Parts: sequence; C-alpha cells; structure tokens
Amino acid sequence: MGKRHDVRELEDVVVKFVGDSGDGMQLTGTLFSEVAALSGNDLATFPDFPAEIRAPHNTIAGVSGFQVHMGQRKIYTSGDMCDVLVAMNPASLKANLKWAKPGSTLVIDSSAFDEKTIGKAGYVQNPLEDGSLDGYLVIKAPITSMTHEALSGLGVDKRLAERTKNMFVLGLMFNLFERDIAKPLEFIKEKFTDRPKVVQANQAALQAGYHFAENTEAIKVSFRVGPAPMEKGLYRNIHGNIATAWGLLAAAERSGRPLFLGSYPITPATEILMELSKHKSLGAKVFQAEDEIAGICSAIGASFGGSMAVTTTSGPGLSLKSEALGLAVITELPLVIVNVQRAGPSTGMPTKSEQSDLMQALFGRNGESPLMIMAASSSANCFYYAYMASKYAMEHMTPVILLTDGYLGFGSELFRIPDVNDLPAINPPMADSNDKNFKPYRRDEKTLVRKWAPPGVEGLRHRIGGLEKTNIDGNVSTDPLNHQLMTNIREEKVARIADYIPLQEIHGEDSGELLVVGWGGTEGALRSTVSAMQEKGHSISHAHFNYIKPLPKNTREILSGFKKIVVCELNNGQFVNYLRMLYPGFTYHQFNKVQGLPFHVQELTETFTKLLEEK
Repeated sequence: MGKRHDVRELEDVVVKFVGDSGDGMQLTGTLFSEVAALSGNDLATFPDFPAEIRAPHNTIAGVSGFQVHMGQRKIYTSGDMCDVLVAMNPASLKANLKWAKPGSTLVIDSSAFDEKTIGKAGYVQNPLEDGSLDGYLVIKAPITSMTHEALSGLGVDKRLAERTKNMFVLGLMFNLFERDIAKPLEFIKEKFTDRPKVVQANQAALQAGYHFAENTEAIKVSFRVGPAPMEKGLYRNIHGNIATAWGLLAAAERSGRPLFLGSYPITPATEILMELSKHKSLGAKVFQAEDEIAGICSAIGASFGGSMAVTTTSGPGLSLKSEALGLAVITELPLVIVNVQRAGPSTGMPTKSEQSDLMQALFGRNGESPLMIMAASSSANCFYYAYMASKYAMEHMTPVILLTDGYLGFGSELFRIPDVNDLPAINPPMADSNDKNFKPYRRDEKTLVRKWAPPGVEGLRHRIGGLEKTNIDGNVSTDPLNHQLMTNIREEKVARIADYIPLQEIHGEDSGELLVVGWGGTEGALRSTVSAMQEKGHSISHAHFNYIKPLPKNTREILSGFKKIVVCELNNGQFVNYLRMLYPGFTYHQFNKVQGLPFHVQELTETFTKLLEEK
C-alpha cells in the first residue's frame, strides 16, 4: 500500500454505502462487513431499503443504503452518524448527508453528477462545486467511468460494466481501511462459478478500485480498526431473521418434536420462511400458505398433530391471525408466532421498523385470550429468544408471540454459534398412552398445564376446539360458572410462567436517580447511551425487558429503586401504559419516536441528561 499522509487509529467507525436501488449497495455493505468480521472486528449492520418497489431512477425515493458499525470493542448498534459515507449518485448524497458527521469522509462517484441527475435529486447547483461540502473530507472519484475503463479490454457489455461499479467501490474501501481483498475475490468466484465472464468483470472492478485508492493523490487518509477482544468460539455474521430460523430449528431438535412452519410471505419476515425451507434435511416442514389465516390455521393443525408449530408474519399479518390465535388459546395448544414488527398502521412503511404492535400482541383478540409474549433485543439473540419461545410454548402448552422488528430482522451482528446440547432442555408434556385416566384438560397442579396428546394414539381420544369446554373432561359447555373457571385457569396458567423465566437484570446500580426502561430491539442504543453516561459519573441504570407477559417477578422491586423512571419506545407509549396498568403509583416519564428509524445515542443522551438535571 502506498504511503498516506494520515493513518487514523479508530476504536470504532460507522460506514454507510448509499446509491440507487440498482447500484448493489446491499451486496457491497454485506461483503464489507464480512471482511470486517474476518478481520476480528465486532460489528452491527443495518440495510435501509426503499419502500417503493420500482422508484424512478436517480430519485431520493429510490435510494438504498447499508450501514456498518465496526470496532475493536463491543458494538451494540449499527451506529448513529457516519464517519465515512459512500454516495453513488446525487440523490443518495442529498438523502444521507444529514447522517454524516462534520468533518467525515465522503466518497463520491463524481461521474454520476451530471445536470440531469443533479436536477432529479432536487439540487439547484452541483454540490461538488458549490462549496456546500467544504466541511467534509471529500474523495471525488469518477467511479462509473473508471469501472468502464477497467473492463474495456474484457469484452463485457455496457450493462454488466455498469453493474460492477459497486465492486470498484468495495475495492477502494478495502484499501482505505487496509483490508485484504483475497476473501472477496474468492467470494465472487464462488458466487458466480457458472458465469466466468461475470467473475472476471467483478474481480477486475474490485482490483481496479483497490489500486486506484492506492495510487491516487485524492486519498490522503486511511483508517485502521484493530480486532475486538472476543470469547473463543466459532462466529459468523448473522441477520436476525436467520438467527430466528436457526433458533426454531435448534428447539425442534432439542424437544424431539418435528418443526412445522405455516406462513405467508410478508416484509420484513419472509426470510425466516425462506431460511427454514432450506432445511428439509433437518426435518423442517414448510408450508407457504395462500394467506395469513391459512398460515396460522395450518400451524394449529400441525400442533394438534404433535409438531412444534410456528407461523411468522409482520404487523398487518398479525391482525389477520388474531381470530385463529384465540383458537390456539382456548385449545391450549403450543404455537410460536413470530411478529417482525414494521411501521404501520395498515401497509404503513413496510421496510421501516417500529415497536407498535405490543398492544395488539397483548390484547388484540376477542374474549379473554391470554398468551405469553416475549421480545428479542438484538439480531443475534433472536436465536435464543426463538429457542426459548419454543420451549415455553411446548412446556406450558400455550401460544407464544415473539416480537422482533425490521431493525433486528434485516440487521446483522456477530453470533457465537452454540453447541445445541448446551442449550436448556425442552420437555414437552406428552400424554402417556398407558395413562388410563387421561382427560384433555386434566392439569399439572403446579403449572396448570394440560397434557399434549396427538391424535391417533390408542387410549388418548379426546375433543378440543373453539367452543368452551368443561375443565378436566373437555365436554362442550355453556355453563357460566365453568366458563368463569376456565377463563381464570387460562389466565393463571400464563401468569405462573413467571416462576420459570429469569429475574429482570439491571445494567448498573440497583438504585439511583434515573432508571432507563426499554424492551425489544432498542436495547443496543439504550445500553450504549447509559454505559457512556455511567462512565461520566451519572447515577443512571438500564433495565431492558425481553419477557413482556408475564413480566419478571422482581419488576416492582426494580422500579422501586429509582427516583425517576423513563420508558423509551419506538411507538407512542405502549409499554409504558402497560406498566401503568400493572404497577400504578410510579411516575413514568416517556421518550417516544415513531419515524421508522432507530434511536440515536445523541438524542437519548440529551433526554436523559435533562431528566437528571430537573429538580
């Protein structure tokens, strides 16, 4: 590598790749993060898709992005503001410049800035020439034209050359961050093994970008991010949806129950369906249903038949599943419902993330329909909470809603692959065919859990269904006192799961001035903010909830230890109102955001500081 005037050693760095939806920014960001992981960095990523399927070319509506936060320390979020922004056209620069730190590095494809594209982006003048970027370190590189030049001797057509400019950018960035390009070259060879011309073109573009960065005088700085200290083990960079699928597979293996998924494709949950469909060799049965209702009803049928049953969806799909959820509740069959939340209502912003389905999960059914609710809080721990949701569903014979969100499902982070044998055992309460006293609603005295009796087993014939049944015998009943009894039992059964979930932990002291409360996918931003403020001496702690219904048994005790409580959510206050219902008497402050965007550390820091300063 040629000598640079400035080599910056960084503890962590945020890089964002942005361009038109056809510029390959998702692949570029993915390969960049994969090499970062191989270099020993901890990381978190987040792809930012346009909501429009075919947005007009070179417009802000069609901008696609991929953000990578990597470092030589533990990384909790995909980052706030960018240290390096790669912009492939005027629209992507205009849409994302607000996320670049003052003084940050901008890598810009100058050959994409002509009068037409500048006008379509909403600029009056060329931002590369009007002085508006003077506060940044700007690397203006004619990426598109140099890519065409690099491939001119290979006999590739103009369309293919255009599509490889993202590899030129990747090569430039690998040089800028002192990374080896051997792995991405090998990846290109493996990905397009049956298309040698595509392999040749992409490899040539990658190498051209790398050599351009090495030899140009336009780049006067390079960045160095050392490896992060990590526990020994086998790691991979994993997306939350893939982690969820793997957690379900692991639970099926540990429980001895065959996995059945009945689902309808919906953004941003579809990848779980796609991933599980690849694992028929592990016994997974996947049914792509014609609609959301068919998806959950097929899963309920599979559960009745003795399978570990799952259905996956996102917000509008959960609405459609609500009637069948009531059926799963009254029949007391195990079922995992994964809801990858997105911005609503209705179709809303399908590629953006929110936490606005909590009330629907808690109360969105007719009648008294209690079930367990959990929430994953990182892309990697989607694995563990999918596993535990399956465990609780089967062991306690109840539907369990697992809430993730688009930020977790599409995002990725490093995941240490566990030994399945080290995961908690799963022991479904299967009925014994030798039990001469079997009754469908005879219950364990401690847990109130009934036995699971798949049909076709001699001696275990029984009736369950949507009509109310008598306790023990399971006969159809409209007796008012029996209905009261069964309603109370179903509620109490879910409440008693609190005896089996972990006590709530606190990050920081168990008493003090301010307790920050969060749930689900906001954990990274809240933890990063609180940790930084603790280092500065502030009396602040963080309690992040993964178990929503029932809540951990020490919840009241935790809330009682602090003078002020602030509940932070990506909605208008659903969890805080739930806490007000269950634990009145506390004064709850709120910090809410409903923009389809995650929390930023800066805005959280300002909010918490203000609360600490108020008398």
